[in-house]
Amino acid sequence: MADSAGQWQEYIRDVPDFPKPGIVFKDITPLLANGEAFAATIAEMAALVGSDVDAIVGIESRGFIFGAALAQKLGLGLITVRKPGKLPADVHSIEYELEYGFDRLEIHRDALSAGHRVVIVDDLLATGGTAAATVKLVGQLGATVDACLFLIELDFLEGRKALSGTRAESLLHY
Repeated sequence: MADSAGQWQEYIRDVPDFPKPGIVFKDITPLLANGEAFAATIAEMAALVGSDVDAIVGIESRGFIFGAALAQKLGLGLITVRKPGKLPADVHSIEYELEYGFDRLEIHRDALSAGHRVVIVDDLLATGGTAAATVKLVGQLGATVDACLFLIELDFLEGRKALSGTRAESLLHY
């Protein structure tokens, strides 16, 4: 197992032309399949979480993987942000713009409240739209976002700009 995050790149597989021509997909499944690499990734993420955080917010769907492991390691709860129609109770929702069109995210209305501090977790920061929408969604409940954590950041897409004013940390940069 590698000792530094930069060496974790060996566990990220490039898949050309997926999901469409011209895209080079960053496949995290080799990292997830290696218990030592996955555990080290979660430990590195955990070191970035402040002691005053109340919960981890995982974004559907790969954010659930990292968020659940991180929440368990830190002894915190996991709040899920999902696509429409997946949560069974009353929800707050937000529509946000994608490169081509719009999407929507939802969170249970009773998941968080004023005074809660959270860390948002996802596998990838690309254009930042999903993460920025999640920051706003958490804010609708009165909670505060301490940071957004990502395994991978695609620096050339400048997604960090969409998170202006929110601390963003990524373990790997492409």
